[in-house]
Amino acid sequence: MKLSGRALSKVDRQSELYKSLAKAHVKIAAKDANTWGAAAAAEAAIRLNWVDLPTTSAALLPQLDALAKKFSSLSRIILCGMGGSSLGPEVIAQTYKNDVFIFDSTDPNYAVHALNGDLSKTLVIVSSKSGSTIETASQRALLAQKFEDAGLKPVDHFLFVTDPGSPLDVDARAQGFTVLNADPQVGGRFSVLGAFGLAPSALSGSPVKSLLDDSRIEKESFIANAQPVLDTAYLLATQSAQYIGFTDAQSDMPGLSDWIEQLIAESTGKNSVGRLPIATENAVNAAIGGALTVSYCGNETDLVVEGALGAHFIFWEWVTALLGLALKIDPFNQPNVTEAKEQTSACLAEWKNELPELKPRQVDAGVEIFGEGQSLTDALATFIEDVKEGGYIAIMAYLDRRDDKKIAELRSILAAKSARPTSFGWGPRFLHSTGQFHKGGQQNGSFLQITGVTHTDYQIPGQSFSLRTLLMAQAIGDNRALAARKYPLLRLHLQNRKVGIDQILAAAKNL
Repeated sequence: MKLSGRALSKVDRQSELYKSLAKAHVKIAAKDANTWGAAAAAEAAIRLNWVDLPTTSAALLPQLDALAKKFSSLSRIILCGMGGSSLGPEVIAQTYKNDVFIFDSTDPNYAVHALNGDLSKTLVIVSSKSGSTIETASQRALLAQKFEDAGLKPVDHFLFVTDPGSPLDVDARAQGFTVLNADPQVGGRFSVLGAFGLAPSALSGSPVKSLLDDSRIEKESFIANAQPVLDTAYLLATQSAQYIGFTDAQSDMPGLSDWIEQLIAESTGKNSVGRLPIATENAVNAAIGGALTVSYCGNETDLVVEGALGAHFIFWEWVTALLGLALKIDPFNQPNVTEAKEQTSACLAEWKNELPELKPRQVDAGVEIFGEGQSLTDALATFIEDVKEGGYIAIMAYLDRRDDKKIAELRSILAAKSARPTSFGWGPRFLHSTGQFHKGGQQNGSFLQITGVTHTDYQIPGQSFSLRTLLMAQAIGDNRALAARKYPLLRLHLQNRKVGIDQILAAAKNL
């Protein structure tokens, strides 16, 4: 990996921190579970096999070749997975221009894209360590029912990727489905170079052997010369009090920043410390709010990290593990992720599995306002004014990230208007990434939720609730988890998504 950029002049290789990172680097290479202290040792002991994946995953290649032949007649791929199970395969697919539909939402409008395609040519890959993730379980049930309704056998169209002996593994095998087991001692966000990342990539035509070769060469390189990983970890720990602005601009790896965002945010955002990575559009936007800026080519950011995609994967995982040592946290747990899940379940129970009418304080031209403000412009202005000194804005859109993608423009608009670091996440997928940081990281976030009316709905087989109800329970559940911390919080609900998105963007531009 080649490093450049003005931030490198800030590296003090004689400092105690740098020396401690160097010692930790050696321990990580040896998979020493005590690297992060006694309290983290038990979790680390069952999460460190990602260190070996650049070499051990070579054993998967014959299995992946066999699977590709088995499903060779199926040209359309749907990947059902959340967080680490889908973000890695997504950046690989985008980099190599392969078509994989990432089904990582409970929005019924988004589900239409998956459910209404040519099922006779469709392969569904269900990726989950246990199978208990509510989104993935719901997606699986919906798709299986759709295949059956079409007179197709799900067993001929499904591949399951899961841990050996997991409830999903046992169930899928009992029903005769094809199963590929992953290494159970690899956590989800560190799994891109294992079965979770490689299976969808191989079956969609990406060069997985090259990815592994590049990761292996990179690991060998920084084992021989640790300076690149040590310098990067040192800079993330010392040159950023909280925010790191990443940008894919000018690189040929679209989506890499989103993958890194999840990796670092969920790994470090706990115990009221952490580093919040923000995926941005360009180097100028990355710097808003005083963030340390990082890119993968060019010369416009504080740090430029250049290398092949497979090299980036192992490099950033290693840096993240080192950053955990620098911040004195356990990089492998996610203690606050369950909060939103518990609140979702509470909403479903309270609503008796049927979405109730939720009455806003105000309605401005079809946009319902749940929060302070007499108009949309007033609500956004008040929201920005309430951001804490040194704090950040998180935009969370529980919408269709294909048809409603225009709402993502709000990130750069609010960042510029507020001069605050501003993240953007699609709900509910962000709950499996930055959602951990929102609750466990520095307690200075301000949260803007955007929800909307759905034009369709699907009853989830085996459940008493529909997809629409689940989506809103996830939004309201997370809203409650954030409200309990007294964070600034605003929800805007779109009575018409297309019109409402245009109204929000216009109001934000006029602030």
